[in-house]
Amino acid sequence: MENFVVSARKYRPSTFEMVVGQEHITTTLKNAIRNNHLAQAFLFCGPRGVGKTTCARILAKTINCQSLTEDGEACNACDSCKAFNNQNSFNIHELDAASNNSVEDIRKLVEQVRFPPQYGKYKIYIIDEVHMLSNQAFNAFLKTLEEPPSYAIFILATTEKHKIIPTILSRCQIFDFNRITVRDISSHLSGIAQKEKIDAENDALHLIAQKADGALRDALSIFDMIVTYSLGNKVTYLNTIENLHILDYDYYFKITEYINAQDVSNILLTFNQILKKGFDSHNFIVGLTEHFRNLLVAKDPSTVALLEVSESVQAKYIEQSKSVSEALLLTALNVANQCDINYRSAKNQKLHVEIALMKLAKLLSAIALAEELKKKD
Repeated sequence: MENFVVSARKYRPSTFEMVVGQEHITTTLKNAIRNNHLAQAFLFCGPRGVGKTTCARILAKTINCQSLTEDGEACNACDSCKAFNNQNSFNIHELDAASNNSVEDIRKLVEQVRFPPQYGKYKIYIIDEVHMLSNQAFNAFLKTLEEPPSYAIFILATTEKHKIIPTILSRCQIFDFNRITVRDISSHLSGIAQKEKIDAENDALHLIAQKADGALRDALSIFDMIVTYSLGNKVTYLNTIENLHILDYDYYFKITEYINAQDVSNILLTFNQILKKGFDSHNFIVGLTEHFRNLLVAKDPSTVALLEVSESVQAKYIEQSKSVSEALLLTALNVANQCDINYRSAKNQKLHVEIALMKLAKLLSAIALAEELKKKD
């Protein structure tokens, strides 16, 4: 039986071109390598799962590549690239600062820096989670970072840039990684699904991308889980919402229809149905607030691009936004937001949400009455 390899490892980028959603960084690094404008210390910052360590490894491999391609990528064929790919390169050293954060650990690293590479031009030191180093360790590292030998390059990676002392920051070329967009993650997952011969619905991939919150590694882990859960290598929208315990968009569209029709009974019955399925009432009201925001965004063709949903769901938002007035949506946003703010302090939280839903059901009447009073004045 063949050992299963998780997608985050199997499809880890091996060239700059394969890195998803960080073109501003990969382009700069490739140009620096081509033009021989390499800094001696890099600091890669950003949220988890966006490619900091991956880019550090690609940069380390590319710097020592013996025959770069025309677009500044590693050839993956020379001795240096092969040694890196086989994880036995003597020129690249990785240190996990989360578990090696003492002065002694940094002194050992500084001692290693004194020895030039046996082959190749550079020795590269990748220090992951560098913010975990103690102040004493940072101070022990300062002199080497400021005046390293010509053959030494340091690549530091962190999720918490604010914890790094200013004297270290001032000695590094800083690259800020972005959260990866839902569209980019969804497109990447679609490509992996094709390679793995998995039939995946676009709506399901968009949902996974949204749940990942900008972290590609999280998206790949969720994708693997849904594939394992689904039968016959098929990833469907229904399987995804069931496995991730996410409330279906349809519930929000239904409730908005009932608000437009001022149908209090059906709103309360739908809310009760949602609770019976095991969904949290606070998450429901947060989701409803977001739904109103999406409808408001869908009203203007120039802002439709702000909807981070699949094309089929986007079409639903555009369709429903035509039947709901802007005044109703703005007032509904305010009511739902106030319900969210006061939820924690409410003694009876279910009743608190139900009162908000009843207010929403009578908004049209309240708006009409306010307009009549304005005319009289």
